[in-house]
Amino acid sequence: MPLVAIAGFDPSGGAGVLTDTAVFRTFGFEAAAVLTAVTAQNTQHVFRVVPLPAGFLRDQVRALERDEVPAGWKVGMAGSAENLEEIGRLLSRRPDVPRVVDPVFRSSSGRRLDGAASGKTVLRVFRGNASVLTPNLAEAARLAERPVRTVVEMGRAAAVIFDRTGVPCLVKGGHLPDHPVNLLFDGRREHRFPQKRIAAGLHGTGCLFSAALLCCLVRTGDLAAAAEAATAWTHRAIRAAARTGRWPAALPPPPAALSRI
Repeated sequence: MPLVAIAGFDPSGGAGVLTDTAVFRTFGFEAAAVLTAVTAQNTQHVFRVVPLPAGFLRDQVRALERDEVPAGWKVGMAGSAENLEEIGRLLSRRPDVPRVVDPVFRSSSGRRLDGAASGKTVLRVFRGNASVLTPNLAEAARLAERPVRTVVEMGRAAAVIFDRTGVPCLVKGGHLPDHPVNLLFDGRREHRFPQKRIAAGLHGTGCLFSAALLCCLVRTGDLAAAAEAATAWTHRAIRAAARTGRWPAALPPPPAALSRI
């Protein structure tokens, strides 16, 4: 059964559905994609975003599901408020498989990617309607309506987001000023996954991580274990790309422990 990425098209190949499906295949899954928007961008800047109609998004999902029911879903850039609502309806009818939602509001270069969708809309649409949310620091601050600049503030924001949605929240800490830390609040406790800083200058690392998290979650069925494995694998992928500033032709193999599951 395939994993499906619902996200935008980045012609540079550094983010969006091209990155998501590359990760899925690296982990040994069949991969499929549903486009929310097409963009004019390169590795440095997003110049234009053209959202696709919500009805066409729905048609893409229906066409894919006529072939085979997906084993999991990863949601990235919605492109418009209408698409966000449609994605929420689609996921609500598929509660039995993992659903990783990366609430993308802006590109790395600062371009808005969410249309007119607000943080409150995102919280409402995905309330009880995902396996995990994976905001970065800025996205977590927007959703929790509070500053997120430290690991302690990451934990507080993740708890607020969980309280508002009933969905575990993993805040990506790649933009912390000192050592990066990913922090998961699962509704009961915090799990912290520290990393070493790598100066790579890459875009699309959030897409890479959330796609890897879906793969690990489908394989393990354990969110904390999946987050730990996905964090370690993403760190390896960034390290492999750091010398060129572009994703390599071949991503690192998945963790050996996952290949035996």
